[in-house]
Amino acid sequence: MRRIGIIALAVLAGACFHRGHKGTEDPGVGADTLQIAPDTTLIIGEAPEDEILDENGNISADPVVAEVPVPKGNEPVRVGEGVEFDKVLHDFGDFAESDGPKTCTFHVKNTGKEPLAIYEVITSCGCTDATWTKEPLQPGKTGKITVTYKNEDGPYPFDKTLTVYLSSLSKSVTLRIRGNVHERKQSLEENFAVRVGVLGLKSRELNAGNMEQGHETGDQVYVANLGRKSVSVSFKDVSDGLELSVSPNPIPARSTATLTFSVKSSRERWGKNIYSATPVVGGTAYPAAALSIRAVTKEDFSTWTDAEKEQASLPMFDDSTLSYGTVKAGEKVTKTFTFVNKGKGVFVCYKADTETPGVTFAPIDDVAPGGKGSVTVTFDTTGLPPGDHDVYMTLITNSPSRPLVSLFLIGSVASQQ
Repeated sequence: MRRIGIIALAVLAGACFHRGHKGTEDPGVGADTLQIAPDTTLIIGEAPEDEILDENGNISADPVVAEVPVPKGNEPVRVGEGVEFDKVLHDFGDFAESDGPKTCTFHVKNTGKEPLAIYEVITSCGCTDATWTKEPLQPGKTGKITVTYKNEDGPYPFDKTLTVYLSSLSKSVTLRIRGNVHERKQSLEENFAVRVGVLGLKSRELNAGNMEQGHETGDQVYVANLGRKSVSVSFKDVSDGLELSVSPNPIPARSTATLTFSVKSSRERWGKNIYSATPVVGGTAYPAAALSIRAVTKEDFSTWTDAEKEQASLPMFDDSTLSYGTVKAGEKVTKTFTFVNKGKGVFVCYKADTETPGVTFAPIDDVAPGGKGSVTVTFDTTGLPPGDHDVYMTLITNSPSRPLVSLFLIGSVASQQ
């Protein structure tokens, strides 16, 4: 029997959290250890970042964290009232196992009128230590959070979070460190293997992350000038809502720079969307090497009152997983998920998303309170090899209790005889 379980990265990280700089941990099973029943099979799926799914594959309550603005180049990042970080992400870039531990510092400035204290810093894994300024910061003063990645886990890319609790904020702030460990030191050409003229990239496909309507999301990545002269980089044919910048620009010869990209939400775009931009390197445009930036948009319920939420829609599905059995390659499978709107408002599905090719959705009608609705999906198995082929789908809705609904279609494709 196939068992499907999806665990978001946030859940895995929570099972390995480590309070900064506390010394060696007892390796025995403790309260912070993820324990799995012997007969449980877990499939680690690609749940969207920052989302936690319950046992039915539905989105649980959002973590209580402060909204961190998208970084804009080297500008300070203001979080809430009276708190300013010099950055919320540090990228160590590429380095070797033999380089040993890597350390960076986040600076926190008190821009308010009352003293500010850094209560606690919790790292997402024991591979990272953190120390911080313990005395309260007076108005106008700056403190530090120093983070050390131990570099003991071998060659692999890493992306770790730090949860910071501050006296002036009711919600925590999330900082990130990341990098890519190699067995040996590598050249610029090896680290930035995707060429756009003399501009080197790690990938032309970038992920801006998740956002809610009325907000924006983005990230920063390293790029490199692989040439022997400085070069300027700009962009053309940029999608609406997308912004990109490079710093420093021009990029010095044989040096790296930071590419910052951000996407602003639009009520014309829901769920997963791809934005694009054509690089212009040294005055030459490269349309065949356009960048592809992915972002996921859902509704913003943060300003809704409890009364408004009580009057909202609430879709309850009869089944979140359906099986199409075993079919021959080339067959089209059609299945229908049914639900009841048990809320007090009209249910609206803004969009149905999937990563699986060959999947189409029939139009999803609005459903009045107490009414029944359906989601009909067709899966074309043409060209698929024999074996299991499961489809993970997400509905983006107007329900504050279920802004994202996860549905699964499972089955197998038989070999042609």
